[in-house]
Amino acid sequence: MFLYLVAIIASCFLLKVVLKTCLVQIVKKWWRFLVDGCYVYQFYRVPQFNYNMQENQLYRKVCTYLNSLPCVEDSDFTNLFSGDKPNEISLVLDSNQIVVDKFLSARVYWINEKDENTGLKSLVMKIRKNDKRRILQPYLQYILSVFDEIEQRKKEVRLFVNVDDEPQRNGRWRSVPFTHPATFDTIVMDTDLKNKVKSDLESFLKSKQYYHRLGKVWKRSYLLYGPSGTGKSTFIAGIANMLNYDVYDVDFSKVTDDSDLKMLLLQTTSKSLIVIEDLDSYLGKKSTAPSMSGILNFMDGIFSCCAEERIMIFTINNKDQIDPTVLRPGRIDVHIHFPLCDFNAFKSLANSHLGLKDHKLFPQVEEIFQTGAALSPAEIGEIMISNRSSPTRALKTVISALQINTESRAATRHARRLSDSGSVRTVEETGDSGIFCKESLREFKKLYGLLRIRSSRKDSSFEFDTSDKDNSRHDN
Repeated sequence: MFLYLVAIIASCFLLKVVLKTCLVQIVKKWWRFLVDGCYVYQFYRVPQFNYNMQENQLYRKVCTYLNSLPCVEDSDFTNLFSGDKPNEISLVLDSNQIVVDKFLSARVYWINEKDENTGLKSLVMKIRKNDKRRILQPYLQYILSVFDEIEQRKKEVRLFVNVDDEPQRNGRWRSVPFTHPATFDTIVMDTDLKNKVKSDLESFLKSKQYYHRLGKVWKRSYLLYGPSGTGKSTFIAGIANMLNYDVYDVDFSKVTDDSDLKMLLLQTTSKSLIVIEDLDSYLGKKSTAPSMSGILNFMDGIFSCCAEERIMIFTINNKDQIDPTVLRPGRIDVHIHFPLCDFNAFKSLANSHLGLKDHKLFPQVEEIFQTGAALSPAEIGEIMISNRSSPTRALKTVISALQINTESRAATRHARRLSDSGSVRTVEETGDSGIFCKESLREFKKLYGLLRIRSSRKDSSFEFDTSDKDNSRHDN
């Protein structure tokens, strides 16, 4: 009797477990199948890319909305990813999974499909035909509003780079979070110029109707020119963080031809920076994949209107060597010169890097700058970072670097005079104490690892195109 009682209790327990798990799920599944058979459904497909291989923004918005739904946890297979913030975990619907949403008492089914042949993804929405007219438009508007709220809460700037592996399957851009800490306030630049650039950007953001009234594409183009290490890339990062715009960094070496360059532009989005760094290096190469005509059309051709509220930024070292057709108004709206460091820029660097607003060595530094010595902000900044524990030592090291730079310029002028007079003597062969010898060069490089001597450079005179103030500089 005891064994019989135990068997009955065990059977009841097993039956209870089955009813709560398998049997219930089976009944629910068959019930849904019967209900679906009693209705006629309408299907709507949201592909990841359109026929021109441009990213379908609606696909991205619907994906964001669906992944925010609690019912994603109930799907048969869900991917887990680490979020943007520490200790944050995101749930992302896997391929060929179904999510059931409810809106105005109607059931909406979403199927995440992936084509096995092409690898392209799409979302398929299934709703009952008798609910279509009642909920379709309000439901889509609701998705867009929820997406805007989500984006506002977790907006992050992203850096996109173009790649050449399986573009038909994955698109041409890969992105990572843009975490550059530069802000517009931390940029070392002439104060008046910085204010004018900021005012120009703010005016651009408010000018959509004005541009449309003129029949112009709502975009703005900037040319940043000057020697390496003068802060052009940092300036771009500061603009991106100020405007909260994504950055598309175009690498021409991965562009196969002019058509491929157009495709890259088509797959960029609004509210973004299109950046081409070292444009002069590409224009000077006859073997570069995109032709000169293709680059010019990229800058202001008909394809440049594929999206609005965009800023194009081009960087070069010396605009005097650039074809004027590249720099004409329409292709380039604003020219900004990034010169080598002067005394005012030095004081800004000393303030930000060393916390010094004044120092007894400042007059000596100013005097050396007045002799024509010049280093880039990056070079002086690196000296200050390496010696940040001792501001006095940092200033003395800067003074030494500037003095050696002055000797370097004197050596260059002396060598030129010798060459002009017919003397074929190298710098090492002369015994003049003013000559910049190899020992001085090695001593200079010991100051910090990245310092470079610009002994063969002759700076041309430039003007800030966005300033009425004369900022030209001569090195003789």
